[in-house]
Amino acid sequence: MPFERERSALMLEAKDIETLEAIQCSRNEPYARVVRSRILLAYAGGQSINGIARRERLNRKTVGLCVDKALASGIEVALSDLPRPGRAREITDDDKAWVVHLACTKPTEHGYASELWTMSQLAKHVREKALETGHPALHRAAKATVQRILKEHDLHPHKVAYYVERRDPEFEPKMAQVLFVYKEIEQFLQTQTTAERQTTTISYDEKPGIQAIANIVADLAPVPDEHPTWQRDYEYKRLGTLSLLAGIDLFDGNVIGIVRDRHRSQEFIQFLSITDAHYPPGWKLRIVLDNHSSHVSKATLDWLKSRPNRFEFVFTPKHGSWLNLVEVFFSKMARSFLRGLRVQSKDELAERIYRYLDEINVTPVRFRWKYKLGEIVV
Repeated sequence: MPFERERSALMLEAKDIETLEAIQCSRNEPYARVVRSRILLAYAGGQSINGIARRERLNRKTVGLCVDKALASGIEVALSDLPRPGRAREITDDDKAWVVHLACTKPTEHGYASELWTMSQLAKHVREKALETGHPALHRAAKATVQRILKEHDLHPHKVAYYVERRDPEFEPKMAQVLFVYKEIEQFLQTQTTAERQTTTISYDEKPGIQAIANIVADLAPVPDEHPTWQRDYEYKRLGTLSLLAGIDLFDGNVIGIVRDRHRSQEFIQFLSITDAHYPPGWKLRIVLDNHSSHVSKATLDWLKSRPNRFEFVFTPKHGSWLNLVEVFFSKMARSFLRGLRVQSKDELAERIYRYLDEINVTPVRFRWKYKLGEIVV
């Protein structure tokens, strides 16, 4: 009696098969992506993990990991590498943020004569100011250390670029993929009814750093013929910040959102759990999102593995967040709701945000993409 598979079957759509076959035959793709495309096609075709490992001369664990990633979050994640853990860092994120902040200022702001930093001058300034600013790990930072920190953020404070836009090398194909998703939605809504729908697409992102700000004294209401606007004392009190993790259903405009203190992997998993419970079990949930580390972390993938073939991620290009329609919602929210908002606590801020989302969902607005959509052929 043959052994049954421990893993679920990998269900590939026609476009996924076409993508994998193109990578498999490509002479320009990295070798690792070519091998992974062969693994996914073989597994989807019914071959066993052991059989694939023998044929490709790979470790069985390597093949299984590739398949698990595809089952958890789609072929794009399976074709890519996850960040790998290493030795615990001595230089903290706060230390790095301080160096980045310095690099984004001019030397003249710190009493120097130079207009632009040199790496040696910036490293020297970092060492001299590290202790008094609370960053002792940088007290002996070499120039190479400062260079590595800036490289992580692609900063070149010693150079001047005259309106040259730095873009993702794969910006165009990634943009086309996102626009293809938007085109599919428009075509579906024109040709089929809502009752026939068994899938949905959610535009998702985080809006961190929403400030809870309290007035020192109460606002003064407008008075006719005296002052026509609300009067507010310029002093205020900061009570902390919150993050909104939100997604818009691009088929009906409904917003799913949670408010948390942070937006790590565990908060992203909470959002996915709520989304999973919101839709019928048999539906395919496609999510358009950016390349934040929490979206492809090990914790996220482990959670997704328990729901094979449920979610599919479509990633926007780096520096291409404007392609994500949820950014339009965030912009509208900032202008119409958050601007001038005053609260007495972080809890009140969270409650007001949830109330705002409930009001939006009473009469939801479906956000539509129009730019270059006519050039996309489904």
